[in-house]
Amino acid sequence: MERPQREIRAVYGASTITVYQAYSPELGLPAVREGRFPASWKRSRMTWIKPSFLWMMYRCGWGTKPGQETVLAVEIARDGFEWALRNACLSSYDRGLHPDRGTWQRRLKRSPTRVQWDPERDLHLQPLPYRSLQLGLSGEAVERYADEWILSISDVTPLAREIHELVGGGDLDAATRLLPEERPYPAEGGLLAHLHS
Repeated sequence: MERPQREIRAVYGASTITVYQAYSPELGLPAVREGRFPASWKRSRMTWIKPSFLWMMYRCGWGTKPGQETVLAVEIARDGFEWALRNACLSSYDRGLHPDRGTWQRRLKRSPTRVQWDPERDLHLQPLPYRSLQLGLSGEAVERYADEWILSISDVTPLAREIHELVGGGDLDAATRLLPEERPYPAEGGLLAHLHS
């Protein structure tokens, strides 16, 4: 079955969704211990959350890139995630969605969240022909994320390393079995209508 060009695929339940981030151990490990980000985590910066495990692996190099050695699975409230989507603007101008570049720029400035659709990745971290969501949070969205939406934070670095090792050894079936089971996320009521043409 052919996948839609842009679709959120994620691990989710009735009221939660899992997103991924990667940080240095100095930030990531205290976040796991406390179930929240430490005071040294900068709320003034945009933070990007990714529902796709393999896109996160591409971004952090399976947890080997400097400053991204601790891979976190962050379970957040679905109502918070959907608030972020409803209040998001695309991070780049799309002629099919925005009447003109100026309108898009004004919307981008006002939006507490932004969306990028990046090529999904396979186990070799090569691009696939369909795209995956990245959600950037700033301002009010960062505060809500840190203080209201986060329900738990887990360290999935050992899982990332195990899958990476299996891929390196050519055992793609075993690697696939270990991947988090991501399903298409329900986007009823035009939840994504303003985020792709």
